[in-house]
Amino acid sequence: MKLLLLGCILTASFSLQAIAATETPIRLVIHGGAGTITKNTITPEQEKAYQDKLNEALKAGYNVLNKGGSSLDAVQASINVMEDSPLFNAGKGAVFTHDGKNEMDASIMDGSNLKAGAVAGVTNIKNPINASYAVMTKSPHVMMVSKGAEQFAAEQGIEIVDPSYFRTDFHWEQLQKAKEKEKVVLDHDGKTAALFVDPMLYDYKYGTVGAVALDKQGNLAAGTSTGGMTNKRYGRVGDSPIIGAGNYADNNTVAVSATGSGEMFIRTATAHNIAAQVKYNKATLSDASRNALDDVKAIGGSGGVIVLDKSGNYAMEFNSEGMYRGTIGDDGIPHVSIYKE
Repeated sequence: MKLLLLGCILTASFSLQAIAATETPIRLVIHGGAGTITKNTITPEQEKAYQDKLNEALKAGYNVLNKGGSSLDAVQASINVMEDSPLFNAGKGAVFTHDGKNEMDASIMDGSNLKAGAVAGVTNIKNPINASYAVMTKSPHVMMVSKGAEQFAAEQGIEIVDPSYFRTDFHWEQLQKAKEKEKVVLDHDGKTAALFVDPMLYDYKYGTVGAVALDKQGNLAAGTSTGGMTNKRYGRVGDSPIIGAGNYADNNTVAVSATGSGEMFIRTATAHNIAAQVKYNKATLSDASRNALDDVKAIGGSGGVIVLDKSGNYAMEFNSEGMYRGTIGDDGIPHVSIYKE
């Protein structure tokens, strides 16, 4: 009887060890936007505020992963923290369009099956990343836009708020300054210039937020959420909700979230570019990221990417002056950076 009991204990012990051995080390990587971010442009108080919020976002995602939750849930939890903060250009901190509205875009992707969901041009969804998840899991579609996306989100129980929720005085003043700069450009260059006014000239940081995660089951996920561009017009949509441009995840390669010059990231299919280099050229994550960003730079763009693979290797690359970013792994200790280091 004692031998039988001992045998059962040993078998159980070996089984637990086998389960532990098959668990993948967890990892979460986030970004809060890239752009002209230097110690000269941020006060010590602002720097601390960003660091605190990035740490909070990392811990929110880590708590999901550490409890055995999915990478998809971790991505949403982390991005929700940043969407709920006025510090970032997503959700609560979304910038204003030329018409004085806040229009948001977001996407999420499941690396285990290549399913994806996205929303664009939404104005009353508190957390657009959650609506993206609903599109992926509750519909046969990948992207929904504007009123249709809002109606679908409401039907799925996603939190809807009055558009005034997104208004911040800082971003309103930012819009007024952008309009003044635009007026100077148009008055100087004539009516034709109206077609070519570049919001990048306003020199505002790209505050898009994003997260990539690896869970204990070895599944990757990526999510990206943004408030778009200050003073944008005509229903403009950037790279954030476009799969393969600003967001991508595949267990066989990498999970990617991008931030920067949206039009250039779309034209170079930045996120998929990185995944393809890893798959076909066996490139390292850093090399693939830098190559992709070089392609963006070659056509006049800038920004950054976060990249994660199924082994827990990661990269946080950017060709701008700074990028709000951070990572957390098995030890539960968040690591946050802002400037070039």
